[in-house]
Amino acid sequence: MTSIQSKLDELASQNDNRISVFDIQIQGTQNGSLTLSGRLLDESQLEILSHHFRDLKLDTTSIQILRRRDLPRRHVGTNLTGLYERPTFGIPLSSELHYGTELEILDEQGRWVFTRQKDGYLGWAYKPYLAQGFTARPTHLVIAPSCELRTQPDVLGEIVTRVLSDTSVVLEEMDGKWAKVRANKTGWMPISLLRAISEIPESIEEKRKMLIEDSMRMIGVPYFWGGTSGNGIDCSGFVRLLHHWIGIDMPRDADMQSNAARTVEPPFEVGDLFFFAEGESKRKITHVGMSLGGWKMIHSSRGRNGVYIDDVQERQSLKEIYMSAGSFLR
Repeated sequence: MTSIQSKLDELASQNDNRISVFDIQIQGTQNGSLTLSGRLLDESQLEILSHHFRDLKLDTTSIQILRRRDLPRRHVGTNLTGLYERPTFGIPLSSELHYGTELEILDEQGRWVFTRQKDGYLGWAYKPYLAQGFTARPTHLVIAPSCELRTQPDVLGEIVTRVLSDTSVVLEEMDGKWAKVRANKTGWMPISLLRAISEIPESIEEKRKMLIEDSMRMIGVPYFWGGTSGNGIDCSGFVRLLHHWIGIDMPRDADMQSNAARTVEPPFEVGDLFFFAEGESKRKITHVGMSLGGWKMIHSSRGRNGVYIDDVQERQSLKEIYMSAGSFLR
């Protein structure tokens, strides 16, 4: 029994609970037979279990496989909501979800649903903040920390709601310098604060130019663990947002970004990412910032409480924990 439990613990430790589920318990053992219960994300993990316990008669009928065909889909129906490791508001955020984010519903518990995003990131979301099905295909991205939607194309128009940085919207109408867009509500906002998804440039040179301009828009936005918007943003949420604005998708967290990026060496170019290890976490990489050229970096940090510019070589606290650099542009 002890050796079986040790193997299950080992298999569980190899799974990243941000993108995987491996929650298996021993239900019983008898005469060379092993009965297991619990939850797995998909069928491939069941095959792994069968391989590791191939010398035993294995009963897995009590194991729940979360990813199935024809899972219900929902999308975020509010302008912003939180994502959590457990179904409660009483813990720190894992991340935040913007209006329109599409989710697979893997499980439900009361007013909470366990969800999976397109990139595989998992977490619990509050069901009343979600809407059925998918949204219409978006045409534009909001490229300001936040912006009011108004009832008419005028700064005196009544505020309907606020859309936040990186929200995907549908453009319905234009009136001079104003655009009528549909998000969680419909209203008017300045067209200058939108970027047409169809007009995001293909060239690396143009993307780098946009990264500089876009990063300056976020200066002073406060640091917020798990944050992904102009309300407050963390380090990995910030660089991910900047890349999404130029049409590049990347993983959510700093260590995931480090693993997925192409390693680069000096001289550094605009858009290269600097990765740091702060030593207070089990994760190898805990912080990330973006080069503005050379060692000059813009990042969202707890030390500065927000999005600001630093020089890695001149700020000793950063220099001491610098680990590596990578890029999604090269």
